[in-house]
Amino acid sequence: MTKIGIIRHGSTPWNKGGRAQGNSDIQLNEEGLSGAHQLAERLRTEEWDIVYSSNLLRAQQTAEIIADKIGIQIHLDSRLREVGGGLIEGTTEEERVLKWGGKWWELDLGIESDDSVIARGLSLIEEVSNKHINQNILIVSHGSFIKQILKVLVPHFNIEESLSNTSFTSLVKYENGWDCDLYNCTKHLIES
Repeated sequence: MTKIGIIRHGSTPWNKGGRAQGNSDIQLNEEGLSGAHQLAERLRTEEWDIVYSSNLLRAQQTAEIIADKIGIQIHLDSRLREVGGGLIEGTTEEERVLKWGGKWWELDLGIESDDSVIARGLSLIEEVSNKHINQNILIVSHGSFIKQILKVLVPHFNIEESLSNTSFTSLVKYENGWDCDLYNCTKHLIES
C-alpha cells in the first residue's frame, strides 16, 4: 500500500504577521525551525522512503530538516509551490480591504486559478505514487495548496479546519482511491 505524509511548512515571519505568502520566498522563523525539528523527531520513529518538497525556501528548509534527521533523499519540485497570490502577496487582510475593497477576492488580482493548482498538484501526486508504489512518501508544501489537493483526492473527507504550520496529514492509497487517516496533526509540537 502506498502512503503519503503531507506536511505544511514551518512558521515564517509572514505567517505571524498575517501576510499572504503565495510564491514569495520567505524563510522560516525560529518557531518554524523548532517545529520542523520536532516533526523530524516524530517521523524518525516511522518508516519513510523519500521526501518531495516545494522549492520555496520555507518548505525546502522544513524538508531538509526532516530528510537530514531520518536519512532520506529530498527532491524539490515546483509543482508543490503555494497557490500564486498575484498582487495580494505580502499584504494583510486589512491592507487588501483598504486597497481593493471588502470583496477583493472577486477582483482579478492575478491569483492562480484553482484549476491550475489542481492540475499541477494531481500531476505530481500521480507521478510520485506511480514511481514509488508501496512506499511511504513525504510531501512538504503549503496550506492553500494542500487543502485544494485534498479536496480533490479525498472529496468524502470534510476539510474545514485550516492547516497549522508543521502539521502532518496522512493519505493511504487503496484500490478505489485515496483516504485520509490523519488530518492536521500537531501532536509533535511542544510548547517551549
